[in-house]
Amino acid sequence: MQNGSWLQILMLGAGLYVAKLWLDDFRAQRSGSPNPRGLPGATPASVGAVAIAALGGFIIVAAETWGEKALGISGEQSKMTGLFAAYTLVAALIEEIIFRGYIVLDKRGRLTLWASVLGASLLFTALHPFLWQWEGGLPWNDGQLNWTLGLKGWFSSAAVFVGSLWFYFVRFAPFNPQRSLLPCFAAHASKNIGVIAVKAAQGFLSGWF
Repeated sequence: MQNGSWLQILMLGAGLYVAKLWLDDFRAQRSGSPNPRGLPGATPASVGAVAIAALGGFIIVAAETWGEKALGISGEQSKMTGLFAAYTLVAALIEEIIFRGYIVLDKRGRLTLWASVLGASLLFTALHPFLWQWEGGLPWNDGQLNWTLGLKGWFSSAAVFVGSLWFYFVRFAPFNPQRSLLPCFAAHASKNIGVIAVKAAQGFLSGWF
C-alpha cells in the first residue's frame, strides 16, 4: 500500500470522527438540550429540503459531464481508486462544516452574506487542484507547484465554483429556515456520488488503493 493510501485512511478516520461529533450535536438539539459549543448547522431540515439539495447536486454533475463531452475533454479526467472515492464522501462532510458552517458571514445583512459566499466559493475552488498540481515531495525535498491552466482545469474549476454556490444556497434558502447543514451534506454527497458513478462508467475508477 502506498503512503498516499495510508494518509487517505487516516483522513477517512478523522472525517468519520468529526461526522460523529456533528451527529451527537444534532441529536442533542433534537432532544431539546442543544450543545452551546456544538458544531454549526446541527439542526433539522425537512425531507423536501434535503431532496431539493440532492437533486441540484446530481444536476450539476450531469451538466458538467455533458459539458466535458461537448468540449472533448472527457478523456482528461484523473483516475480514482475505491479508497479515494470513499474519502471524497467523508471529506464532503468536513468541507461543508468548514465552509458552509464557519466560513460565511450570516448575521450582517444579505449583501454581506452573499459577498462572503462569493469570496468563500472562490477560496473553495482555488483549493481544489484543477488549475494547479503539487508534484514531488515536500518544498524542501524537490517538491514543486505546477500550473495546469488548460481548458479542463478551468472547466472543472467552474463546476466546483457552481457547486459551492449551490451548497451555500441550500444552507440559507427559505426552505431551510433552521440553517441546517443536512441539505448541504446531501447536495455535496450527491455531487460526489455522481462524479464517482461517471468515473466508473467511463473507466476512470479502478482498484481499491
